[in-house]
Amino acid sequence: MTSPAPEWEQRMAGLWGAFDDHDPKVFLGKVEALTAELPPGDAVGEYELASAHDSIGNEAEAADHYRRAFAAGLPEARRRQATIQYASTLRNLGRAEESVALLIAERESGSDELDDAVTAFLALALTDVGREREAAGLALGALSRHLPRYNRSLSNYAKALTQDGPGRRP
Repeated sequence: MTSPAPEWEQRMAGLWGAFDDHDPKVFLGKVEALTAELPPGDAVGEYELASAHDSIGNEAEAADHYRRAFAAGLPEARRRQATIQYASTLRNLGRAEESVALLIAERESGSDELDDAVTAFLALALTDVGREREAAGLALGALSRHLPRYNRSLSNYAKALTQDGPGRRP
């Protein structure tokens, strides 16, 4: 599998940077035109189409493109982003249990700068399956790493929410 040329990547990034300047259908048309420059079934093209459909509220179409992107061998640089986005799409389609399973597996698969994004979307999915306490604990744990103060305290409270019973305090 080959990666799109840097010039193509720059044009796609520019299009995404101007997302709010376009009518949703016009934006989708521009993404479709740009991805048509890639070979049919290209993993990156499928990912970009999925992202575009997702961004304009076409979740069912987005899910199809995400699945094709994964099947075509999406490069690691985009795979984790696609996993987060696909999990969010599944949740929006009423398939929160699948979203939870996908994001739990993603959390266990490695670590990078997207860890907190994985956790945030997992927290959303957990609320949809009735696991609000765990969701709050995960969200607070992720937030605790970014606060200028109270990191340890908030982290301990977050752990208590996910590990202990109601009303327990660290």
